[in-house]
Amino acid sequence: MKPVVGMIAALAIAGSAWAAADLEVNTPAIAQLKGSMQARHGALAPLYASGAVGLTKDGLVALRDANAVPLPQRAQANQLVAEENRDRGQLYKEIARANNHPEWEGEIRSTFAQRWIDKAQGGWFVQKPGGDWVKK
Repeated sequence: MKPVVGMIAALAIAGSAWAAADLEVNTPAIAQLKGSMQARHGALAPLYASGAVGLTKDGLVALRDANAVPLPQRAQANQLVAEENRDRGQLYKEIARANNHPEWEGEIRSTFAQRWIDKAQGGWFVQKPGGDWVKK
Protein backbone atom coordinates (compact mmCIF):
# COMPACT_ATOMS: atom_id res chain seq x y z
CA MET A 1 0.00 0.00 0.00
CA LYS A 2 1.38 3.40 -0.89
CA PRO A 3 2.41 5.62 2.04
CA VAL A 4 -0.20 8.39 1.86
CA VAL A 5 -3.08 6.11 0.94
CA GLY A 6 -1.98 3.74 3.70
CA MET A 7 -1.77 6.62 6.13
CA ILE A 8 -5.27 7.77 5.18
CA ALA A 9 -6.57 4.23 5.57
CA ALA A 10 -4.79 3.90 8.92
CA LEU A 11 -6.36 7.14 10.05
CA ALA A 12 -9.77 5.78 9.25
CA ILE A 13 -9.13 2.33 10.69
CA ALA A 14 -7.37 3.52 13.82
CA GLY A 15 -10.66 4.92 14.95
CA SER A 16 -11.20 8.40 16.06
CA ALA A 17 -12.46 10.21 19.04
CA TRP A 18 -15.09 11.40 16.66
CA ALA A 19 -16.66 8.13 15.57
CA ALA A 20 -19.82 9.44 13.90
CA ALA A 21 -18.20 10.24 10.55
CA ASP A 22 -17.24 7.54 8.08
CA LEU A 23 -13.64 8.51 7.42
CA GLU A 24 -13.29 5.63 4.97
CA VAL A 25 -15.96 7.01 2.69
CA ASN A 26 -14.81 7.13 -0.89
CA THR A 27 -16.11 9.14 -3.79
CA PRO A 28 -14.50 9.99 -7.13
CA ALA A 29 -13.50 13.38 -5.71
CA ILE A 30 -11.92 11.80 -2.61
CA ALA A 31 -10.11 9.22 -4.74
CA GLN A 32 -8.76 11.99 -6.95
CA LEU A 33 -7.53 13.97 -3.93
CA LYS A 34 -5.87 10.88 -2.44
CA GLY A 35 -4.18 10.20 -5.77
CA SER A 36 -2.94 13.76 -6.01
CA MET A 37 -1.60 13.65 -2.46
CA GLN A 38 0.06 10.29 -3.11
CA ALA A 39 1.74 11.60 -6.26
CA ARG A 40 3.05 14.61 -4.33
CA HIS A 41 4.27 12.65 -1.30
CA GLY A 42 7.53 11.60 -2.98
CA ALA A 43 8.47 15.24 -3.44
CA LEU A 44 7.39 16.24 0.07
CA ALA A 45 9.05 13.34 1.93
CA PRO A 46 12.59 14.77 1.71
CA LEU A 47 11.24 18.12 2.94
CA TYR A 48 9.63 16.41 5.93
CA ALA A 49 12.86 14.50 6.60
CA SER A 50 15.02 17.62 6.43
CA GLY A 51 12.72 19.50 8.79
CA ALA A 52 11.93 22.13 6.20
CA VAL A 53 8.26 21.14 6.17
CA GLY A 54 6.23 20.07 9.16
CA LEU A 55 2.72 18.89 9.97
CA THR A 56 0.62 21.62 11.53
CA LYS A 57 -1.77 21.29 14.43
CA ASP A 58 -4.67 22.11 12.10
CA GLY A 59 -4.22 19.31 9.58
CA LEU A 60 -2.09 21.15 7.06
CA VAL A 61 1.62 21.32 6.25
CA ALA A 62 3.88 24.34 6.58
CA LEU A 63 7.29 25.43 5.37
CA ARG A 64 8.63 25.80 8.90
CA ASP A 65 12.33 26.30 8.07
CA ALA A 66 12.83 27.93 4.69
CA ASN A 67 16.59 28.01 5.28
CA ALA A 68 16.61 24.19 5.06
CA VAL A 69 15.66 24.51 1.39
CA PRO A 70 18.24 25.87 -1.05
CA LEU A 71 17.07 29.18 -2.46
CA PRO A 72 16.67 27.89 -6.06
CA GLN A 73 14.30 25.17 -4.78
CA ARG A 74 12.33 27.30 -2.34
CA ALA A 75 9.63 28.35 -4.80
CA GLN A 76 9.00 24.71 -5.67
CA ALA A 77 8.80 23.81 -1.95
CA ASN A 78 6.29 26.60 -1.38
CA GLN A 79 4.26 25.38 -4.33
CA LEU A 80 4.26 21.81 -3.00
CA VAL A 81 3.07 23.05 0.40
CA ALA A 82 0.33 25.16 -1.18
CA GLU A 83 -0.87 22.28 -3.35
CA GLU A 84 -0.82 19.85 -0.43
CA ASN A 85 -2.79 22.25 1.74
CA ARG A 86 -5.31 22.83 -1.01
CA ASP A 87 -5.85 19.07 -1.37
CA ARG A 88 -5.99 18.48 2.39
CA GLY A 89 -8.61 21.19 2.78
CA GLN A 90 -10.62 19.72 -0.07
CA LEU A 91 -10.24 16.21 1.38
CA TYR A 92 -11.72 17.26 4.72
CA LYS A 93 -14.53 19.09 2.94
CA GLU A 94 -15.27 16.15 0.64
CA ILE A 95 -15.33 13.63 3.50
CA ALA A 96 -17.77 15.85 5.41
CA ARG A 97 -19.89 16.27 2.28
CA ALA A 98 -19.84 12.51 1.56
CA ASN A 99 -21.12 11.94 5.10
CA ASN A 100 -23.97 14.34 4.32
CA HIS A 101 -22.76 16.64 7.09
CA PRO A 102 -20.72 19.51 5.64
CA GLU A 103 -20.84 21.09 9.07
CA TRP A 104 -18.55 18.30 10.31
CA GLU A 105 -15.60 19.59 8.27
CA GLY A 106 -13.92 21.16 11.30
CA GLU A 107 -14.20 18.02 13.39
CA ILE A 108 -12.95 15.88 10.51
CA ARG A 109 -10.01 18.25 10.05
CA SER A 110 -9.19 18.04 13.77
CA THR A 111 -9.37 14.26 13.75
CA PHE A 112 -7.10 14.02 10.71
CA ALA A 113 -4.70 16.60 12.15
CA GLN A 114 -4.13 14.54 15.26
CA ARG A 115 -3.83 11.32 13.35
CA TRP A 116 -1.39 12.80 10.80
CA ILE A 117 0.77 13.89 13.73
CA ASP A 118 0.45 10.54 15.47
CA LYS A 119 1.46 8.71 12.29
CA ALA A 120 4.33 11.07 11.34
CA GLN A 121 7.66 9.37 10.92
CA GLY A 122 10.42 9.81 13.47
CA GLY A 123 12.48 12.87 12.64
CA TRP A 124 9.59 14.82 11.12
CA PHE A 125 8.50 18.07 12.74
CA VAL A 126 4.99 18.39 14.10
CA GLN A 127 3.27 21.37 15.63
CA LYS A 128 2.06 21.18 19.21
CA PRO A 129 -1.31 22.68 20.21
CA GLY A 130 0.45 25.83 21.49
CA GLY A 131 2.14 26.35 18.12
CA ASP A 132 5.65 25.17 19.01
CA TRP A 133 7.36 22.75 16.64
CA VAL A 134 8.82 19.50 17.96
CA LYS A 135 10.81 16.80 16.23
CA LYS A 136 9.24 13.35 16.58
